[in-house]
Amino acid sequence: MRGVTLLAAAVLSGLPVAAQPPNISQSEHTVTARVERIEPGRVVTLRTDDNAFQTVYVDPGVKALDGLRVGDRVTVRYVESVIVKVRPDATPSAARDTSAAAREGGNPHVVDQQTAVVTIESLDPQRLFVTYRRADGAKIVRAVHDRHLLDGLRPGDRVEVTLTRERAISVEPGR
Repeated sequence: MRGVTLLAAAVLSGLPVAAQPPNISQSEHTVTARVERIEPGRVVTLRTDDNAFQTVYVDPGVKALDGLRVGDRVTVRYVESVIVKVRPDATPSAARDTSAAAREGGNPHVVDQQTAVVTIESLDPQRLFVTYRRADGAKIVRAVHDRHLLDGLRPGDRVEVTLTRERAISVEPGR
């Protein structure tokens, strides 16, 4: 369910026209949480205050990982990317985990990648909102953070959205 929510947030970030290449947006996010698990390969699982789990790969340049312990409260900045591609013949689908395929495809630091096909219902380019319908029929309204991602998008478009959480770029003691 959380993957669908993240994916929904991603959908809000953009959509192109059928013949156009996909729109891509990369952004930084911050989360403050407790360290739940530290795995080999610099992978850290966090638990937020609302009991949601998030896993991130910690970039080797982040030295704070060396002193991190399970139970520590930390603030983590991480990079996410969103790829949105109009797929006119696609069938709406639930979010599916495509992390392994991304790693096999040459991006070994992908910890979490979700892909789904949704149907655009409406968009408000002035206020940067998009409304779409998931495969299960649920209607979702999301904010868009990158205006150009709405270029070429029209109600009725079937859109494949891929949200990739790639790596943590900083880890600091939490507040």
